[in-house]
Amino acid sequence: MATFLYKLGRLAFRRRRYVALIWVALLALAGFGAASASTATSSSFSIPGTEAQRAFDLLDERFPGGSADGATARVVFKAPGDEKVTSAANKAEIKGIVGDLKSGSDQIASVADPFAAEAVSEDGSTAYISVSYKVSSMELTDGTREALEDAGHDARSSGMQVEIGGDALQVMPETGATEIIGVAIAAVVLVITFGSLIAAGLPLLTALIGVGIGVSTITALANVLDLGSTTSTLAMMIGLAVGIDYALFIVSRYRAELAEGREREEAAGRAVGTAGSAVVFAGLTVVIALVGLAVVNIPMLSKMGFAAAGTVAIAVLIALTLVPAMLGFAGKRIMGRRARKAAEAENKPEAKPNMGTRWARFVLRRPVWVLLVGVLGLGAIAVPAASLEMGLPDDGAQPKSTTQRQAYDMLSDGFGPGFNGPLLVVVDTEGASDGKSAVDRVSQEIEGIGHVAAVTPAAFNKAGDAATITVVPQDRPSSTETEDVVHAIRDAGPQIKDDTGAEVLVTGATAMNIDFSEKMNNALLPYLALVVGLAFLLLMVVFRSVLVPLKAALGFLLSVVAALGAVVAVFQWGWLGSLFGVEQTGPIMSMMPIFMVGVVFGLAMDYEVFLVTRMREAYVHGETPGQAIVTGFKHGARVVTAAAVIMMAVFAGFIGSSEQMIKMIGFSLAIAVFFDAFVVRMAVVPAVLALLGRRAWWLPRWLDRVLPNVDVEGEGLRKDLSDGPAEGGGERELVRA
Repeated sequence: MATFLYKLGRLAFRRRRYVALIWVALLALAGFGAASASTATSSSFSIPGTEAQRAFDLLDERFPGGSADGATARVVFKAPGDEKVTSAANKAEIKGIVGDLKSGSDQIASVADPFAAEAVSEDGSTAYISVSYKVSSMELTDGTREALEDAGHDARSSGMQVEIGGDALQVMPETGATEIIGVAIAAVVLVITFGSLIAAGLPLLTALIGVGIGVSTITALANVLDLGSTTSTLAMMIGLAVGIDYALFIVSRYRAELAEGREREEAAGRAVGTAGSAVVFAGLTVVIALVGLAVVNIPMLSKMGFAAAGTVAIAVLIALTLVPAMLGFAGKRIMGRRARKAAEAENKPEAKPNMGTRWARFVLRRPVWVLLVGVLGLGAIAVPAASLEMGLPDDGAQPKSTTQRQAYDMLSDGFGPGFNGPLLVVVDTEGASDGKSAVDRVSQEIEGIGHVAAVTPAAFNKAGDAATITVVPQDRPSSTETEDVVHAIRDAGPQIKDDTGAEVLVTGATAMNIDFSEKMNNALLPYLALVVGLAFLLLMVVFRSVLVPLKAALGFLLSVVAALGAVVAVFQWGWLGSLFGVEQTGPIMSMMPIFMVGVVFGLAMDYEVFLVTRMREAYVHGETPGQAIVTGFKHGARVVTAAAVIMMAVFAGFIGSSEQMIKMIGFSLAIAVFFDAFVVRMAVVPAVLALLGRRAWWLPRWLDRVLPNVDVEGEGLRKDLSDGPAEGGGERELVRA
């Protein structure tokens, strides 16, 4: 592989104008496709195999036009002072708003008058209008949302407090400013790392081109493949991360080759042949992690994973072709003055060791202590992960200044916390001999369950073969007590079916969240086994070792569990919560562990492959195991540090979001990258390799014969170059291009 990539790098360098034109043309084509494509709507969200989804499907079948999975809203009113919402003036105001809402949008399915629907609190201080829509929240038009927001404007002017809850106002948080901040920080780090504006700008430029092509392609194909408006978010985040990383690795190796006195084209070829090999396998590990999301069997997540994996593949191709082409355009300006002086100094026998060299030598002197501090430290931070509770945040996790949170609190005060997450029980009476008595039996069973505040009368469909019952729990939607109510109703279902022939299904947003959390929890171990197992095999091919990939996988698991412990401590227990803007503690978002594994695993393997391949390369070329560790850190530590700081900055930017879910994602990814890059890769990895010595690179002979030799360290490439035509002449001939 190294020889093929070496030739590819030289070809891209020599034919740089054609290569650049091809990528610019692809960017323009993808941009044209995105601009001409119709606007993406929300991807249909479904959770196959869950009871909540089966209930939604049954509702669509038996209650046509009911929009079971459509958006909902609650307009909550609270009368001022000692007044009642039932007073003549306030009642007339609220009824007028009901009429305005009905005529405000053709996307509205129904609007419930609170006085007819008995949606008035016992003390008369609070009432709410329930609004149902024909489409999901992501498909609501701006006009529909504006009509909802304007609904209570006149009531506010008359003195009533009016707030709006539900998912109708839910929109995807804007991340544009965050991405800009991340790119700006990346630019500063790259300038500090390279000491050259040209060298710093090149990884940013190529990464943005790759992300532009990937995201534009996703946008162009959104409606065709039902990708939805949210699919590009993960692709943009991961594409930007790995795009900068991979270009950074190639440019760094190119500068090192130039510093050794090689001509520019030869340096580009060797950089792609060696660092490019590491990029290919690092990219494969990321693709495995993202494509592996399909094991969860949630179509939306699978599509997000495949789309992001495609963007990663583009980033790899750009690193192998466009980056060497851009190096050809940059010329010797890729080396700043300070970098040239440093390179000259490093080539002298009395050159001062850099920070990476000094750290590696320290670890070699104290490997046991470094290993103990790193493992015990992360182990201590990981302890809270044992108390992990997963769920999906409700409006109670919103900032107190938002209308959703205030509506949530008003409903809790006026009616009880459970009114914020009612359960919908669907009874299929098609197989029952007496449908009405079967439904009555279901209502009686539910009323006998603890922590239930109210059970509404059943509503049958026109055919009379299905009914719905609304159940209001006593506790808030994300509480364990509400989850127990859902399980209690479901546990009673089989006995009811045996006695009456009617099937009982529980759904609604709260039940859907519970099922989603359980599905994600059940998929975590299979996903980990698949991703880590495939990556272990891949790394075994790369490093020609059994223990090095095992160490890489165990180190990754340690950093992820430690990151989960930190997330639990901050967002579930509330430690340092005020520092990160956590207003209400609660369960950890159910997709967080799998999401963290997928994203961080890819980045962790990037750092592992780039750092350890330099050690493997030095070892194969004759250095002792200890010298190889020092050499790997001498050339790779600064680059890996820069890449990790950039990623932490990009992810940490999301902590400032007002959305609890986005804040949690940003914190978890930033802290996980910190643990993995600076504790595991920079401390635990060299300490373990120092203790193992030559045994680290042991591979059974039979396995050595079975595994393909991909020559990541470029041993075959060096032999080809030394056995072929005079290297210098070839360089002088090709550099004229």
